[in-house]
Amino acid sequence: MTKRRQYLGFWMLGLCAASACEAEGSPDWIKLIGETPSVQVEWAVRYEHGEGLARDYARAMQLYCAAARRGHVAAQYQLGWMYANGRGVARDDAQAAAWFRLAAARGDAPAQRMLDLVGDPAKTAHASCQEPVDPTRQPAPARWVRSGSSTPEQAKIETLVRRMAPDYGLQPALVLAVIEAESNFDSQALSPKNAQGLMQLIPETAERFGVRDPYDPVQNLRGGMAYLRWLLAYFQGDIRLALAGYNAGEGVVLRYGGVPPYAETQAYVDRITRAYGQLRHPPVAPVTRPAPLKRPSADSASAPTALLVAVRPQP
Repeated sequence: MTKRRQYLGFWMLGLCAASACEAEGSPDWIKLIGETPSVQVEWAVRYEHGEGLARDYARAMQLYCAAARRGHVAAQYQLGWMYANGRGVARDDAQAAAWFRLAAARGDAPAQRMLDLVGDPAKTAHASCQEPVDPTRQPAPARWVRSGSSTPEQAKIETLVRRMAPDYGLQPALVLAVIEAESNFDSQALSPKNAQGLMQLIPETAERFGVRDPYDPVQNLRGGMAYLRWLLAYFQGDIRLALAGYNAGEGVVLRYGGVPPYAETQAYVDRITRAYGQLRHPPVAPVTRPAPLKRPSADSASAPTALLVAVRPQP
């Protein structure tokens, strides 16, 4: 047995003592999904190399993904390594470079060396991966609470939204919160920037989504919901980014790498997320490719030095 295998065996025995393991020595997958990035990487190594359990590249990739999304540098590196070598996944140099680039940006020297080898002059690929999903977790119910009293006209709009929103895969609560913030349910609203109707479509957006009469409530709602669905697909369900795009334009969100530092946009996003009560929306139809947006994670955890040696094969 190699020193590396001996090392992995010892620390994994300790991990089983600290974490819930099934009788066969496999982890409790549901609990593992919610574990810390370091623990997720430790189990990903086991799945990748078949250390004490059946080799499972798919689960290894999912756990590396979960940790990498939370800023774990070793996980970002290892995803790059697996894509660069076609280990359990089709070889993809662009994805490899994208993950190595994230790790290198955190000061990781091995990732920088691998990035130089893989090469990515265009630097256009967005690092993507599939995180594990907890099938037992139920999403919080969407809500929207009217801030004031309702008029008969507003009640008609609310009925329209509840009937039409599912056609776009949207939760009515989100659409209603946007309408309240944009036009306060006034189908004839006109802003100083020439935004028109209930969801305040500017002429360019109205034309983009086929709205001929922005003051017709049904047409306006269809155009506004089509745009909102597009933004949610573009920003992969991130409510804050989708709303920032609706208010300031998706290009501005890309330029700033998140919600732009505009007081109006930040207040707009905050108001609607409070009214809606959620920061993510259920998946919508993939009507566009995801945004090439890279955002730093708040979790900057990194793996122990010994684990990095175990994770990283030598190039």
